[in-house]
Amino acid sequence: MTPYLLLAAALFCVGVYGLLTQRHGIGILVSIELMVNAANINLVTFAHFRGGTAGPALALFALALTVAEVAVGLAILLLLYRQKGDVQVDDAKELRQ
Repeated sequence: MTPYLLLAAALFCVGVYGLLTQRHGIGILVSIELMVNAANINLVTFAHFRGGTAGPALALFALALTVAEVAVGLAILLLLYRQKGDVQVDDAKELRQ
């Protein structure tokens, strides 16, 4: 069980680091995806070692929510690219009206 939890912790730490340091929109979305995947690894690991079957179902639900979040994020980044020609999130502040 420990290797899976260490993998999930490492993925989560990489995601947090990317989220705090990235200024590019795609990099931020990838970092969020890494963090959600780390949470999914934890869900499946704990469900497997406790003998339950709800872990994979919860992981699929979390992945579905993440796909919806990424779709909305990519739509926002596409609009930002159309307006500014770049997807730097610092430029998004200027789009407020």
